[in-house]
Amino acid sequence: MRVFYADWQMECCGTPFAVGDEVAWRLVPTTGRDSRYGETALVENHGGPDRVTTGRVRGIDLVHQEYLAHHDPRAGGPPAGKPGEVILMAAGRALEPAPGAPTLEPVDACPRWFDAFEEEEQPPRAIPYPVRRAVGVLVTLETPTTGHRP
Repeated sequence: MRVFYADWQMECCGTPFAVGDEVAWRLVPTTGRDSRYGETALVENHGGPDRVTTGRVRGIDLVHQEYLAHHDPRAGGPPAGKPGEVILMAAGRALEPAPGAPTLEPVDACPRWFDAFEEEEQPPRAIPYPVRRAVGVLVTLETPTTGHRP
């Protein structure tokens, strides 16, 4: 069975794991149209089903997604203000998934923390500009019911 474990789920409440480890997760099944990365289930740490699925991790792929960033947080220079005055500025960026499939990178263990952004182009840059982000892991999970052995 292929299971997607989102980066935010791991960073919030997950326990890192490696190939060969036995795990117990709350899984939510996906349908063909819900599947983003070829998974048949998602790990749900927040309000998922009460039933836990136990299995052995047989493979882990880090999932990288390409985006187009539409905001440069360095644009506009420092804000004008009086000394000691607190000035709030927007520093986020709007991300639009870039066309094309995500890429998979085989790894031996799931990271606890995922990279924020891997920028492909350095300043000066055009807007939008490409960024690459690890969005989670795709796990090959052997369960008693699947008996899957790659």
